[in-house]
Amino acid sequence: MNTNKDLKNGAHCYVIAGTHKGKSGLIADLHLSKTGHLTLTVIQENGVRFKTLGKNVQVI
Repeated sequence: MNTNKDLKNGAHCYVIAGTHKGKSGLIADLHLSKTGHLTLTVIQENGVRFKTLGKNVQVI
């Protein structure tokens, strides 16, 4: 499991759960939602972006 200090803009991550499982890319746009969940945008190498929860990613 990640700690919040592992997740930072520009870090390379791999999605381990959720809709985008198996994808990887760079972390951008960290945000704490109203409900207290950490969300982030992942930018893949081909330029495609998607949003996911912080608990679903592992920093490489």
